[in-house]
Amino acid sequence: MDVKDFCTGLQHIGIPTLDINKTINFYQSLGFEVVYQRTNDNGQQVAFLQFGNLQIETYDKEPAAMQAGSFEHIAIDVKNIEGLYEVVKSKGFHICDSPIHELPYWERGIKFFKIEGPNKETIEFCEKL
Repeated sequence: MDVKDFCTGLQHIGIPTLDINKTINFYQSLGFEVVYQRTNDNGQQVAFLQFGNLQIETYDKEPAAMQAGSFEHIAIDVKNIEGLYEVVKSKGFHICDSPIHELPYWERGIKFFKIEGPNKETIEFCEKL
């Protein structure tokens, strides 16, 4: 058996933070829900946020990288990318590189754009055409 025979997909993506409440509020504004939260014995706060089958673990970490490159990005599958782009603009999120980009991936291509999160992480919204 190969490692992949034991894998079923993405479980979560970890994002260290200096301000867990700011991070939770940001992801909730994108539609995530807190599905688990606790304070560890060492005082570290941890929260798991879920949107569909995507789960993010965020946790207090001193120092957190607080720069691009901590991880490349989180990609979220979407429908109607143009409509979503307008909503994101209207809510004042920091769009990393506008406008919507297109690439010839998959059978009919993709459209995507990215925003910046509170810890300098990049969130990509991607629609398979």
